[in-house]
Amino acid sequence: MMADVPDDAPNHCPGTESQNAGKSAACAGCPNQSICASSVPKPPDPDIDVIKERLEPVKHKLLILSGKGGVGKTTVTSHLAYSFAKNEENQIGVLDIDICGPSIPVVMGLSGEQVHNSGSGWSPVYVQDNLAVMSAGFLLSSPKDAVIWRGPKKNGLIKQFLRDVDWEETDYLLVDTPPGTSDEHLSIVQYLKKAGVDGAVIVTTPQEVALADVRKEINFCRKVNVPIVGVIENMSWFVCPKCTKTSHIFPPTTGGAESLSKSMNVNLLGKIPLDPRIAKCCDEGKSFLDELPDSPATKAYLEIADKIKTFCKDTKLNM
Repeated sequence: MMADVPDDAPNHCPGTESQNAGKSAACAGCPNQSICASSVPKPPDPDIDVIKERLEPVKHKLLILSGKGGVGKTTVTSHLAYSFAKNEENQIGVLDIDICGPSIPVVMGLSGEQVHNSGSGWSPVYVQDNLAVMSAGFLLSSPKDAVIWRGPKKNGLIKQFLRDVDWEETDYLLVDTPPGTSDEHLSIVQYLKKAGVDGAVIVTTPQEVALADVRKEINFCRKVNVPIVGVIENMSWFVCPKCTKTSHIFPPTTGGAESLSKSMNVNLLGKIPLDPRIAKCCDEGKSFLDELPDSPATKAYLEIADKIKTFCKDTKLNM
């Protein structure tokens, strides 16, 4: 069968289905050259099989997403990890693929730490015996360094994190992603295509400006076939540290995450109050759950973690 040839093609056009499409001498000067070159089918990425094998010891892989920045996604990621790690029999991993804003090392008290390379690959940095972290922040010479990378370089580092990090036996791997739906999100989904993703946890705040982007995030997950574990409403209400009275800093004018979850048929995992002591703990690299075990926020985190564990368990049983 002859390859498809555009109507305005030059003489000796190789056709759009040829491996030489857009690359042969006949293509020089053709207005369709760049289009034809980009249409050539690419061979499967061999690293996807390598990543699948490397992540074989990881039982559950979860993406932590947010439609926009500023909703506390990294804070939620770190404290979900602390919540999972409360069970000392569980081994927890946190992978920070927010390449341009890697704040997990600061939030989890690992500033200044470096990654070590061994025969089995990169070793993650441990917060405690059963909680390990890998982040681009460990590769920077200074926290003030700006990461000014184009997509291919960022995607290459994400692949390296998945392919070369030695997570060993891990029960839950939480992947902290940048806000939105960009290169990093497409890359992590593509690279984990064979290794499998249990689901996505989406973080939002109650106001409509945040919820509007969450709807896009939900549609993104559905388009790329990533199951949605549920939505977390962060900073749901304010808790005064002294009198413990509550008030709404971000009024849910359109019903908040609860209304969104019902309208888009996703689970509402829970609501986490806005407590200024959480931010203080993050700045100091401490676990809020350990510092204030009796607070409403700690209770909310632990309940959400239990719901995520149940989802992962049910998913494995139905496979």
